[in-house]
Amino acid sequence: MLIIHGNIKTMAERDFGDGFIRIVDGKIAAIGDMGECPWELVKQDSNEEILDARGNLVMPGIIEAHCHMGITEEKKGMEGDDCNENVNPITPYLRAIDAINPMDAAFNDALQAGITSAMIGPGSSNVVGGQFAFVKTHGRCIDHMVVKAPAAMKVAFGENPKVNYSGQGTSPSTRMAIAAMLREELTKAKAYQKKREQDPKMEVDFRYECWLPVLRGEIPLKAHAHRADDILTAVRIVKEFGLRMTLDHCSEGHLIMEELQEAGFPAIVGPDMASRNKIEVQNMAFKTVGLLAENGILTAVTTDHPVSKIQFLPICAGLAVKAGMPKEEGLRSITINAAKICGVEERVGSLAVGKDGDVAIFGGSPLEVFTRAFCTVIEGKIVYYDEESGILC
Repeated sequence: MLIIHGNIKTMAERDFGDGFIRIVDGKIAAIGDMGECPWELVKQDSNEEILDARGNLVMPGIIEAHCHMGITEEKKGMEGDDCNENVNPITPYLRAIDAINPMDAAFNDALQAGITSAMIGPGSSNVVGGQFAFVKTHGRCIDHMVVKAPAAMKVAFGENPKVNYSGQGTSPSTRMAIAAMLREELTKAKAYQKKREQDPKMEVDFRYECWLPVLRGEIPLKAHAHRADDILTAVRIVKEFGLRMTLDHCSEGHLIMEELQEAGFPAIVGPDMASRNKIEVQNMAFKTVGLLAENGILTAVTTDHPVSKIQFLPICAGLAVKAGMPKEEGLRSITINAAKICGVEERVGSLAVGKDGDVAIFGGSPLEVFTRAFCTVIEGKIVYYDEESGILC
């Protein structure tokens, strides 16, 4: 595929006011000004698809850094809700890929909004929920959509585990129990890791094998934490065990700025386009993500779909800009920053030679509510096209 005459925002070092992108075998093979367009190579390939962007904005496909799309399906009630295993508070061995349904209508909504990839996983009813996966948003078979799995291990603090299990007459019913149960699980996992290292031929324990990528620092804990004290408990425990972590939601992060600066963990903030229906989200606001970014914390914006709808992700970033975040940082929060936090920046998040050919073409800034996505491309294939856009295919 060759995309020509695009106002290309790469989210990397250099942009191109009238540029081209050439995608070969799903990867970006060349990018630059139209004067550098490799027409001779294009003429040699009779199958090359040419897409004239006609001066519209061309940018990396948008990334959702935290959601439950395809696990909590729309329109399907209990039958389509596989988000939380509500009978056991410790379930690290659950894998998102076994529950994501690509037929969920939300995937099509994502494509129509220029969203090309998403981090998807279990909910927050359990102290340990299971393994997230980072996937592309187009396909019918999840195995073909996976970019990275496992990509993170979900843990949760605060109200959700408390509310779920206190009603069952079992732990955890307090924040103390949540922290204690996570410490106990991590201690057992580290003991298992030590035995495996001492005896590689020992029988694999499915219950703890899933922790090894976390303990080796290959993937982070994905910590659901809204309230300031819950955020700091997550930081305390992760430092005790020397792990990586992303702070997901981080609704009161702006109230503990110095502590988060010192801790150095990235934050995925949101869903701010939702009601304050719990005590722990009383201080959530669109200003939070901008304040964190301003103070040097790597940040991304999330819809937490279906809490807020996936297609509103760029609008959520726009509302963060309205609340004070610089426009450039708003775009970064749904592209390269999200990719870095999810550990996939070598493939997605910016437009550069060697990266996946995931591209979105917009009629204006996606941060503005009236902007339409004209075309969405994943790995060099058009997966959404607005017939009324005026761009030529």
